[in-house]
Amino acid sequence: MNKTEKRAVMLMLDTLMDKPLQQALKNEHVPAIKYFMEYAIYYPGVVAPFPTMSVNVESTLLTGHYSDRHGVPALVWYKKNENRVINYGTHVFELVKLGLTKSLYDVMYRLNNKHLRKDVKTIHEELQAAGKISASINPLVHRGHTVNEITVPGLIRYFININKTIKTRTSDKFVYGRSSSLSALNKHSYIWNKYGFNNNFSVQEFSYLIKTNNLPHFSLVYFPDHDKNVHKKGPMDLEGIKEMDKQLQTILESFPTWEEALKNNIWILIGDNGQARVGKHKQSALVDIRRLLKPLRITKLRKGVQKDDQIVLANNLRSCFVYTLNNEEVPLTEIAERLKRDDRIDMIAWKSIDWIYVTSGGDGGEFKFKQGNDMKDEYNQSWKIEGEASILDLKIQGKAVTYGDYPDALQRLYSTLHSHAGDFVVTSVKPGHEFITESSPSHPKGASHGGFHKDDSLIPMIVAGTDCSPDFLRIVDLKRWILNLLIPKERGN
Repeated sequence: MNKTEKRAVMLMLDTLMDKPLQQALKNEHVPAIKYFMEYAIYYPGVVAPFPTMSVNVESTLLTGHYSDRHGVPALVWYKKNENRVINYGTHVFELVKLGLTKSLYDVMYRLNNKHLRKDVKTIHEELQAAGKISASINPLVHRGHTVNEITVPGLIRYFININKTIKTRTSDKFVYGRSSSLSALNKHSYIWNKYGFNNNFSVQEFSYLIKTNNLPHFSLVYFPDHDKNVHKKGPMDLEGIKEMDKQLQTILESFPTWEEALKNNIWILIGDNGQARVGKHKQSALVDIRRLLKPLRITKLRKGVQKDDQIVLANNLRSCFVYTLNNEEVPLTEIAERLKRDDRIDMIAWKSIDWIYVTSGGDGGEFKFKQGNDMKDEYNQSWKIEGEASILDLKIQGKAVTYGDYPDALQRLYSTLHSHAGDFVVTSVKPGHEFITESSPSHPKGASHGGFHKDDSLIPMIVAGTDCSPDFLRIVDLKRWILNLLIPKERGN
């Protein structure tokens, strides 16, 4: 069978990381993962986009572009032309304060149909244009050319004013929890199962496609559960990996044999982001960014932006967007100076005209960069750099730039600072720490993500069924690679 006849299956295993995976392979009973590894190429360090939050990761994967092109900056961000904070789902308390109806429409409709830019094409759209069928099982980002309906659960409609059904553009085969499913099975889909947004429901629906001989040319199946295990128990938690292995066994057993599953398909098992540990002592581990910005007036979530407000915060756990509402009254340099007072902060960046300025907490100095032809990095991207490159752990030899603790640092920062309108600083904290703001979740003694560090940014990938590799080991490069596996004569845009 040549590669054009094979189906491609991508299983996105939330918060899968190299070190705990290696420990599980060495010390635990994980037969499915071991079986894949036996026939696979293993890539331990694929670079995730920044901020390292699932909607940004999914948007980058599906479009083959960073957020400066796809337009979904993070899980939480401020939309300047609507003068409001967008939150796709950090914590129910934050969503209640922002307005549940608006927040639900943001994630169920606007994310895919308004916020994800129309001038970039997703994998689903490109495959549909080539006459191929694709499936999206439980990712939040799923845009394609097929119009499908999401049914809002009755209990949610009882408490808030929202339509029973919402039309959205999707892949051909589409699962969005119990709100849009393929099988008639109700197992794993109740309110206590997050209405089907769980690993078992993803497995149930994908297995249904296999058993009914409806496996499409490309399937993206999202396994969300391990995220909460690591948030609570820390980066080296293995229980979630063992659970995922049982679920992978269920998928393999949906085929006539495990051997046939691997022989006839390309399998890609991949994480979405890493997580960095968060210290156990709240006072030192949690960085209250509101205190650092005192006495500036910060928008309250429930009230929305008021005329006297000076600052809007969009907290993405280990990173945060800090927006000034009046750049003359509160310039970005003033925000940066206030943040620099805390040495738990590892990166502070903002753009001014065509330069991006970067500093860090403590006495780290400053440097700036922009697109240019002076130096070339390991991803064949060209830059002009001035100042203390050690702030981003850049290694410069002649005109060659390589990255250390902050993978693909320059392009990831450039894309973040050009991802949406507004005057803002983006900042992140060192491993061991997490930002807190009004009603935001926190994870002392556990782990968290969203940050710029390699602990948040590097994920493993297991590939079986092909010896072709992506151009570079970044999530942003995977779309082109997948399209070339399935449509070899054409290249993705």
